[in-house]
Parts: sequence; structure tokens; C-alpha cells
Amino acid sequence: MKKAIVLLSGGMDSAVTLYMAKETYECHCLIFDYGQKAASEIKCAKKIAEVSKAPFYVLEISLPWKGSALLDEAEAVPEGSASAGGAIPATYVPSRNIIMLSFGTSFAEAIDADAVFIGAHQLDYSNYPDCRGEFFESFQESVRRGTKKGTRGRGIKIETPIINKTKKEIIEIGSNLGVPFGNTWSCYIDGDKPCGICESCLLRSKAFGEAGIEDPLTAKNL
Repeated sequence: MKKAIVLLSGGMDSAVTLYMAKETYECHCLIFDYGQKAASEIKCAKKIAEVSKAPFYVLEISLPWKGSALLDEAEAVPEGSASAGGAIPATYVPSRNIIMLSFGTSFAEAIDADAVFIGAHQLDYSNYPDCRGEFFESFQESVRRGTKKGTRGRGIKIETPIINKTKKEIIEIGSNLGVPFGNTWSCYIDGDKPCGICESCLLRSKAFGEAGIEDPLTAKNL
């Protein structure tokens, strides 16, 4: 079976992406500890990988310049719909997907994997510029031109299987695939239970409601 790298954040989008990738690939999960406030997502990512029986690697990287409410303790995570009106919210981490995809591509070349999966999507999302289709098309071209596999005609494919899915559709797909949503973490804030008021929590709650499915994470914290 062909191999793939899956960037696994611990959130529901990356969990669904992993289970989609497992349908056709031997998956190797790459989890990032980059100093994010929501450290719970790292623990959740490990659990998801274990449940899915996929080997995983936790990579610690430092972003000392901060530049995001998800990293800087002096900057509060905004409540509500922080990206309303097309604004890029304070939770945007500068160039995060460029950084993570670069590590994922390096990992893929090292183990001769054919693809790197990322759970980004451009519908019902927080308006991050590195979650748009045009960005991934551009990055794919960089991989083609800038890797040994690419220059030899055996390129690494950047896979974004949920890029044009709504959050509701992502929940439905994950439910059909048996994704353990109770082990996922979407909240931008760390704690024993989700805050329920940050944008990520609101998008998650809306998606489960529209899909008519109870969120097991919320249910087990009641």
C-alpha cells in the first residue's frame, strides 16, 4: 500500500482527513507542538492516531515571535465570530500551513511517501489565507519544482480532501467513517472542557447541530 503523511492537529477536520486517507494509504501522522495555548489538541491528536492504529510523530517547533492570539499569552483569544466581514482573525498563526506542509513534505520524501494530507477547508472556516485552494495549488507547484521526487517525475501530492466541504458535510463524512469525535479538540483555549464561545467552538457546535448529530465531546463534558 502507498504511504501518506497526515498532518494531525487533534481537531475534527484533521481527524476526518486521516480517516479518509486511511481508505487508500498507509498513514503516518505528524503532530505539531508549536507552543499553542490549546495543548489539549496535542493529547487528542495522539489519541486519534492510536485509535486509528497509525504511527505518529510529535514535532516540537518554536515560534518565539508569536504573532497570534493562539500563541501569545498577552493576547486574548477573541469570542464569537472573529472573522466576520472577511477579516483575518487574531487567531491566524503566521504562515502555519506553509511551515507544517514543508515539514510534512520533507517527511514524505524521507520515507518515500506519495502524498501529504491536510484537513484544510475554505467553506465555513475562519478566513485564514493559508486555507484557500489557490494557496495549495501554489504550494503543490513548489513541491514539484523543489523536491527530488518532484524533479524525477514522482511528485508528492498535496491532498486536501475536505477543501470544499462545509463543516456539516465534514461531520457527516466523519460519522460514516467512524471518526472518534469524542477524542477531538476544536477549542482555541485549553481546559477540562471547550469554552463554547470562541469561533472554533461556535463553528463546531453549528456543524453538529446542522448534521443532527450529538457532539460526543460536549456530551461527555455535561
